[in-house]
Amino acid sequence: MTQIRLYVTTDEAGAGRVLDALSEQLGEAPYALATMEIDEKACIWEASVYLEAEEEEALRAVFEAALGFFPEAERPEVEKEVIPDVDWIARSLEGLKPVRAGRFLVHGAHDREDRRPGDIALEIEAGQAFGTGHHGTTAGCLEMIDTLLKAEAPRNALDLGTGTGVLAMAVRKLRPIPVLATDIDDVAVKVARWNARQNGIVSGVDFVTAPGFHHAAFAEHGPFDLVIANILARPLMKLAPGLRANLLPGGSVILSGILETQRWKVLAAYRAQGMRHVRTYWREGWVTLLLKG
Repeated sequence: MTQIRLYVTTDEAGAGRVLDALSEQLGEAPYALATMEIDEKACIWEASVYLEAEEEEALRAVFEAALGFFPEAERPEVEKEVIPDVDWIARSLEGLKPVRAGRFLVHGAHDREDRRPGDIALEIEAGQAFGTGHHGTTAGCLEMIDTLLKAEAPRNALDLGTGTGVLAMAVRKLRPIPVLATDIDDVAVKVARWNARQNGIVSGVDFVTAPGFHHAAFAEHGPFDLVIANILARPLMKLAPGLRANLLPGGSVILSGILETQRWKVLAAYRAQGMRHVRTYWREGWVTLLLKG
């Protein structure tokens, strides 16, 4: 299917307000939202939503409604970019070297010879879902999982926004406990399920397409004493009440997808839910947080 990007050009504050307005309008609908700096000196930013071409008419109306806070004379025009039908993620990740994070080695099939005795190997090919270990957020989560599970023995885990499934697989490789792995993207769920089988995990991890905590899977599998969510800062803050409601008392939460500058905002959202900060890992401008319920 052809994908497109609808976007507006504004300043940094305007882009942030557009993103907030779009998040409110779309609720938990599975659309990717983003802001991006175009020109630092001129303070030019873009706020975008990514969608399938056949959804353009409906989403354009939603986007235009989200711009209602601008004075009419200053309201930016919604523009459109057609995204080429190329698997850019797979292309950009071809040939990436294996990544070590704690005891984990994340690698492609062509790097199996790099495994060492004692490695916990996770074979992930470049593909259509986020999370190959090469990004600081995924590597930070793997390190935090390794450290945490040396000290604790959770009995029921949730990987929220599973992507490739690498974090769910990491937990399962270390502990034979049930893991619920969810994502809003059905393609990601299919990729994650396939990856698990390729890594010899045929049971114990339930991969589910679930757009929000109202999905039956959370009630069926929860509550959880370990929750891992490697998403982005804004969705993490929005998800704080629902995540806390699905966490057992004393449970552990690993959060990532958070820029260093966003750390305090995310911590504030979870402290408001009665959670305490235990540890922060810093990697490549990103942070991974460990919290306790």
